[in-house]
Amino acid sequence: MKKKVLLGLFFILSVISLTAPIKVGLILAMGGLGDKSFNDSAYLGLLEAKRDFNIEVKYVEPNSWMEDSFYLEEYSESGFDLIIATSYTALDAMESISKKYPNTKYAIVDTQAEVGKNVASLVFNEAEGSFLVGALAAQMSKTGKVGFIGGVDIPLINNFKNGYEQGAKHINPFVKVMTTYIGGDAPFNDPIKGKEHAISLAGQEVDVIYHASGNTGTGVLEGIREAKIYGIGVDSNQDDAVKGQILTSMLKNVNNAVYKIIQDTVEGNFRGDIYNFGLKENGVGTTEFIYTKEIIGEDKIKVINEIKSDIISGKIKVN
Repeated sequence: MKKKVLLGLFFILSVISLTAPIKVGLILAMGGLGDKSFNDSAYLGLLEAKRDFNIEVKYVEPNSWMEDSFYLEEYSESGFDLIIATSYTALDAMESISKKYPNTKYAIVDTQAEVGKNVASLVFNEAEGSFLVGALAAQMSKTGKVGFIGGVDIPLINNFKNGYEQGAKHINPFVKVMTTYIGGDAPFNDPIKGKEHAISLAGQEVDVIYHASGNTGTGVLEGIREAKIYGIGVDSNQDDAVKGQILTSMLKNVNNAVYKIIQDTVEGNFRGDIYNFGLKENGVGTTEFIYTKEIIGEDKIKVINEIKSDIISGKIKVN
């Protein structure tokens, strides 16, 4: 009788274990939700996964990069199954903490971690998507001067800049790409500086500006509106920020990456490896030009679509 009871109890506990939700923690980048950009996209991926899978989710919005380590440790100690950090600033802390918790799975967006089997790196080919919008900017510029505003001068942000410049010069070898960086204590969360930089570039005859600056970009787009020039959004669809002036947005589908790593964890397919998301994988791209299709014109949009196909096929190499 005792044996039957024990077997029954074991079966019940096994069923509970199998049906218990996987705990997923998301640590957003500085600037938090409402940036209509990187963080909002990551959060969308979390919500999409929560809708489709049996998971329990929690997210935090750090006020400083120094909080990344605190939340990584807190989530790890609390028994989260998967912890995702969306900022490159969490790299050092994740590499250290992941070694202490080998049974916990970790993922970091936008940078490559060099650790063991329990850490995945979710990286995007920002240069491929930026090449497309650079080609569009060069086609739309009347002055031959286009601008780029980055949060900080680091390799990640320069992936956007370099692709943009390469795409612009693919259309017009003589185009001038003028670059400026926000810098300071909150490079990705300083809309005031973003607006100042945009207006400054416009004053130098730049008539199309592309930014990669997180929540600072809300100020960049406001500056574009005031200067009455064209702009290009980033990460999420920002086309409606200034309808008719934001030509398109270089979509960086962080939501797809977040969803994918959660799905792989739920299905037992998590890899401590590098996950790449380029044009081919629908990791980057442009919007559908809802507000600017007529402004841009079918011929120019056709050029962009042809370039996209050539990049995917390998005919065009993006550095």
